[in-house]
Amino acid sequence: AGRVADHVVAASSPTSSSSPVSDTMLSMTGGGGDDAEGDVEAGKSDSKLGPNAPSPGILRRALPWYPWHRLPDHLTYLRCVAIPLLVALYYLPSIPNRNLINSLLFAGASITDYLDGYLARRWDITSAFGAFLDPVADKLMVSTALILLSGTWGAAVAIPSAIILAREIAVSALREWMAQRGLRDSVKVGFQGKLKTAFTMLSLTILLLVPEGADSIFDALYEPSIIMLFLSALVTVTSGSVYFKAAAPVLMGKE
Repeated sequence: AGRVADHVVAASSPTSSSSPVSDTMLSMTGGGGDDAEGDVEAGKSDSKLGPNAPSPGILRRALPWYPWHRLPDHLTYLRCVAIPLLVALYYLPSIPNRNLINSLLFAGASITDYLDGYLARRWDITSAFGAFLDPVADKLMVSTALILLSGTWGAAVAIPSAIILAREIAVSALREWMAQRGLRDSVKVGFQGKLKTAFTMLSLTILLLVPEGADSIFDALYEPSIIMLFLSALVTVTSGSVYFKAAAPVLMGKE
């Protein structure tokens, strides 16, 4: 009987070493594992991406705490913040290389216009506020640059700027009017509209490099940038005509 009792006590008492089975169960459940906690955090962040989003890359694994589903919106916010910075830097002549800084700032903001849309499509995410703010931020940024440069270079920039701004106002009003009738898709942004935006941003980026009234290595870029800006105005008119042609039956009361 005493031997049986000794065996029972030995079986029921805890030991200092863990068994292979318990170690395996611990590793499977992730108890105390940093890698498992990181995977959980990454999973929480990626869970808000769309169902067609690709698996996490290096950045998303390295920063699992960041709300990656908000990154396209954050890029749009940065584009909005760049607008007052552009105005402030434009009128501070004491800053060295002011034109280069303005050009780089505008170029960086223009790149975010492409990047936020690319990420939204790649990660299969949508945001109602982002869909509203993205085109508004683009128009505000381009309009601000056009007005600033018109004050510096006069009619050479003011004329294409007036054409571009008039088209933007007219097309925006057309889209709102068509949306009220549930036909906004018939005037959605097409290839010509995207080409117009890219061409305008490129011409403004180059023109911002050219300083006023001072010899610079960028002086030779003035005429090419003006030519590109007039070409942008031409593409602006042709792309706008496509939208009004698509909406013509509704505007004429034929539909």
